[in-house]
Amino acid sequence: MNAIVWWVLVGLIAGWATGKIMKGSGYGAIVDIVLGIVGAVIGGYVAGALGFAPQGGLIYTIVIAIIGACVLVALVRLVTGRRVAP
Repeated sequence: MNAIVWWVLVGLIAGWATGKIMKGSGYGAIVDIVLGIVGAVIGGYVAGALGFAPQGGLIYTIVIAIIGACVLVALVRLVTGRRVAP
């Protein structure tokens, strides 16, 4: 049960930060959490493939999740054609 709470917490923080970094209209709180969780998985996979050791604790996890979520948002925008007005 604690693991689910941590996944949601990391997802919420990463989704919120990604919304601020990528400057978009946002997707809503639930989708931001899911985006953050999926971003954590993507970021963890990419970091592992690049040789980074997952031993940094909560801050490391959040940073990796934010990076992964930003990549995910960029890919979604690329595929859907959704752009941000300057």
